[in-house]
Amino acid sequence: MENIPVCRDLSMEFHRTKRLPPYVFEEVNRLKAKLRSNGADIIDFGMGNPDLPTPQHILDKLKETAEAPRTNRYSASRGIPGLRKAHSRYYERRFGVKLDPDTETIVTLGSKEGFANLAQAITAPGDVILAPSPSYPIHTFGFLIAGGTIRHVEAPSPEEYLRGLEHAVNHTVPKPIAVVICYPSNPTAQTASLEFYEDVVEFAQKHDLLILSDLAYSEIYFGDEPSPSMLQVEGARERTIEFTSMSKTYSMAGFRVGFAAGSERLVAALARVKSYLDYGAYTPVQVAACAALDGPQDCVEETCAIYKHRRDVLVESFARVGWDIPSPEASMFAWAPLPKGFEDMGSLAFSKALMEHAGVAVAPGIGFGEHGEGYVRLALVENEQRIRQAARGVGEYLKTRQPQLRAV
Repeated sequence: MENIPVCRDLSMEFHRTKRLPPYVFEEVNRLKAKLRSNGADIIDFGMGNPDLPTPQHILDKLKETAEAPRTNRYSASRGIPGLRKAHSRYYERRFGVKLDPDTETIVTLGSKEGFANLAQAITAPGDVILAPSPSYPIHTFGFLIAGGTIRHVEAPSPEEYLRGLEHAVNHTVPKPIAVVICYPSNPTAQTASLEFYEDVVEFAQKHDLLILSDLAYSEIYFGDEPSPSMLQVEGARERTIEFTSMSKTYSMAGFRVGFAAGSERLVAALARVKSYLDYGAYTPVQVAACAALDGPQDCVEETCAIYKHRRDVLVESFARVGWDIPSPEASMFAWAPLPKGFEDMGSLAFSKALMEHAGVAVAPGIGFGEHGEGYVRLALVENEQRIRQAARGVGEYLKTRQPQLRAV
């Protein structure tokens, strides 16, 4: 009898990788790759991968700097001084917060790397971290990889999340060491007020918790009020580290430039871990990031306007075919409950079926935590024509379970 090889997950042989659950998004990505290899046109709302061009003045500075021989040598793990100063100027200009660029800010290889390495820096085996659910995966997995334990707290709104945190900290042993805050939220696109941040700081002071604030989408907002920073709150700086990113604001996702700022103690811990792991981003990339932060900001306004228009087109066109999607207040995402008649499928099965039958890729909510079930996330990374095309395909698929739509 012929021996048939058995496929197995070789990563499960190791202690740290055993702690990680199956990566839900990989299952969706495999199906997407298979369909595309067979010639399918997949309209992809799955990943928050900006399709807008990087502003020209940023690219010009990148090219100019790359031509200088010295800039092709090793860079600095903490980030070049000029970029740390530019980031400090941004905080003062945007939030009225003065940072010491030498001790209170550090350049990261995107906010995701910064978050993961901070987890390595501050987490002892068994330490408990309070994190929202649903939430961006690194908020959970970074600490699991580091040997910590996550206490998930349902976050249907900022206020309900805070109430849940109070209950969680009083019923968790051992006592948690830190709390994760992420607004504008990925994936829910919810926003938070400065008053909410004041309540968070008071809560953290009461329970002696560190605050890990993810502010990656601070510049992508659609109302009149910009997103605040946790560091604006009196007393926050002593226990808070806040992560920001160039990826979405300036369409620089592939550049891998982000920042962490705030508590000198936490910044120093992150810097120490990073000093063993990397030499920093490519110097011309960091110089280009300086040009982004210090240069004209009309490109950011244009980016927001494009995402807002796409949001409006998506909400309107999908509602017309029978899928009501709440209009997000910020970020580049829409957080959508499963359409009526499809709730029983679950977010993963629905996402796969939508790809197979409508040619539309979305991110299943279960990939963002147990309280993400029943939802999917759509990224605003396709143009208006493609969004409307996607709505037509979705509408045809919805008719398979929503007979009342067949007459629409």
